[in-house]
Amino acid sequence: QVQLVESGGGSVQAGGSLRLSCVASGRTFSSYGMGWFRQVPGKEREIVAAISWRNEYYTDSVKGRFTISRDNAKNTVYLQMNSLKPEDTAVYYCAASYSGSAYDVRDQVAYWGQGTQVTVSS
Repeated sequence: QVQLVESGGGSVQAGGSLRLSCVASGRTFSSYGMGWFRQVPGKEREIVAAISWRNEYYTDSVKGRFTISRDNAKNTVYLQMNSLKPEDTAVYYCAASYSGSAYDVRDQVAYWGQGTQVTVSS
């Protein structure tokens, strides 16, 4: 069992930045594909970015603005969000996958975090 705990959400004005963090329990963190998803009320949860030991993935709407990274020594994955827009407002979820490819994380999530709210005002 893996537990994921997110932090770093909050409220920011458009154009601002936030960094989300997700700490994972367990001893094999480096082998997991990790991802960040987001969800707004009434819509499906969508993947934002993912990272594995060999590659990264970004959805088109965040390319050039968001950066996913990981520190395996700290069992932590980050999402640096710059140039935030009101449409980035959502609950952001951390996810862990047994997949070795970032491109497969979306469809192979094994564990979810509890979510953290990000609100971007215009």
